[in-house]
Amino acid sequence: MIRSQRFQSNLKLVFTYIFIIFMVLVVFFPVVWIFSSSLNPGDSLFSSSFFHQNMTWSHYTELFQETDFFIWYWNTIKVGTFTSLLTILLVSFTAYSFSRLDFIGKKQGLMGLLVLQMFPGIMNMVALYVLLNLIGLLDTHWGLVLIYSGGAIPYNSWLMKGYLDTIPRSLEEAAIIDGASRWKIFWRIIFPLSLPIISVIAILNFIAPFGDFLFARLILTSQKNWTMAVGLYDFISGQYGQHFTQFAAGALLAALPITIIYLSLQKLMIGGLTKGANKG
Repeated sequence: MIRSQRFQSNLKLVFTYIFIIFMVLVVFFPVVWIFSSSLNPGDSLFSSSFFHQNMTWSHYTELFQETDFFIWYWNTIKVGTFTSLLTILLVSFTAYSFSRLDFIGKKQGLMGLLVLQMFPGIMNMVALYVLLNLIGLLDTHWGLVLIYSGGAIPYNSWLMKGYLDTIPRSLEEAAIIDGASRWKIFWRIIFPLSLPIISVIAILNFIAPFGDFLFARLILTSQKNWTMAVGLYDFISGQYGQHFTQFAAGALLAALPITIIYLSLQKLMIGGLTKGANKG
């Protein structure tokens, strides 16, 4: 009986490791293939293989010497940074209001934020384009920042509200007795205690422009204002000038900062997300 249980336990463990190894291969196979393809001396991926006879790093140097890749990279970082800062500001005030203040329409407002998450952003593309054109923010990074920040409010407000609900109200009550205002309580007590979830929101909204193509393509029309997703698409969208190997090299460089951020701040992100999910 004991041997049978041990055999079943060991068998489950073997299948678990096999499944984990399989999933690791599924995840890393495209990354390794794209990296190998970026070293292909040609311009096509169809003839790519894992091992090339004449591997070259020329595609990486060509990105910075012959294209505007550095400008697109900088534009993406700039848009991501300002999107992150503006989203933190808007979401913090919104979440604090729903978590701590009592006002008419509070429940309806929360339900409204929940309903807004059900509709994809692509439904608003025409309206946003017309609106930005009216206020003169078309083909500007600030217009893109406003779209990203506004679209991030519903989900992140719910996420941060769940985290704020776990902070004891006794801290604020003691501050009120000492004569502190709501504004002072927010910046001196609530905001510092909310840094884990604020860090999560900052990271998620910083990396969002790296992967967005639709809104960036719609809003940014000048090549000097393109973000990286739009610029990389230009490598493979030309009828006679398709450079798939340069696209592969650029895609790897675009994923580099995201990978570094996730690996270095994964504990902070997991902690902020789990605490924010305790209460809704």
